[in-house]
Amino acid sequence: MIKFKKRKLTRIIPFLFWIALILFSFKKPTETSSYKCMIQMKNYTGEGAYVVISLLNPKGEYEETLYVQGDDEEWYFDITEWWDFQGKKRANIDAITGATISGGERKISIIKINDSKLDNGYKIRFETAVEDQEYYKNDVEFELTSQNMKSKIEGKGFIRYIRTMPQ
Repeated sequence: MIKFKKRKLTRIIPFLFWIALILFSFKKPTETSSYKCMIQMKNYTGEGAYVVISLLNPKGEYEETLYVQGDDEEWYFDITEWWDFQGKKRANIDAITGATISGGERKISIIKINDSKLDNGYKIRFETAVEDQEYYKNDVEFELTSQNMKSKIEGKGFIRYIRTMPQ
């Protein structure tokens, strides 16, 4: 009877090991939420503005590009702080790129944010640049909180205000 139990255990233990390995090797998918983001520009004359929406980690470093208004890569270097990050990383941003926004216009974009970043010290930054005009590193910058993602936030440069809301 003891030999039978040992033989049975020697078969079961490797089987349990493989089951445990399979169960714990799969990474739990991270949840993301989509937000509508409306950008209302101030009235200004000149070319359309390039607007970059970025996620900053709690240290204030770039973590991810969320959206880019302006699809001509030739001018990305004008958004100097972001370009220092994007130019080195060269992430594919084709799916999160739209047309520039001119003075007085408004655009609505959809941005996706990992839920684990919300209320954890992360920030959202909107940078703007217009050809032959100024560059605003922090046109809009705010803490990524549940409350702020339902708010209207004033801009300091070419952006009059932005408004975000869960989709």
